Amino acid sequence: MYFAALLARTEDGWEASDTELDDVESLADLMDLARGASTDDDTVIAFIEQEDAWFGLLRVDGEEDPRIFISDGAAAARSSYGEIMLTDELLGRDPDDLDDLVDLDGTEDGEPDDDEETADDGVPPGPIGDSLILDDLGMPESELLSLETDALSSIADALGCVDVLEAVR
Repeated sequence: MYFAALLARTEDGWEASDTELDDVESLADLMDLARGASTDDDTVIAFIEQEDAWFGLLRVDGEEDPRIFISDGAAAARSSYGEIMLTDELLGRDPDDLDDLVDLDGTEDGEPDDDEETADDGVPPGPIGDSLILDDLGMPESELLSLETDALSSIADALGCVDVLEAVR
């Protein structure tokens, strides 16, 4: 079960909206959804949480490149919405290097047999991304990295918008 919400920082404070991710198929779709919640290139944070397994934050500030933080990369890699946020750049991969791993027959070198279990494409467990994503908004890196359960409420509390978030929850 997922919970997703958008928080837009406006002149009047934070405004929250519950959001459906059914039509989100890529990071670009998620960024468009977040930017659509802003009226004046305000800061918008997209929250995605999957039943205390992992949470992700996508922050857009106007037309700047998005900033992403994921609490547990390996858990997110097993999730369709997590995979959207786990970009090559975030994982430190060069997309051109991936082409070198594919043989002419379309399989990867060292590809395991069908009965062997594989890791989540080498995605490490634990936090991935910009751990300073909320630092200027009132949640220091150390606090963000220590979150485990009910993370979104803790984040909203630090940002001063817990009531706004809980209203859409």
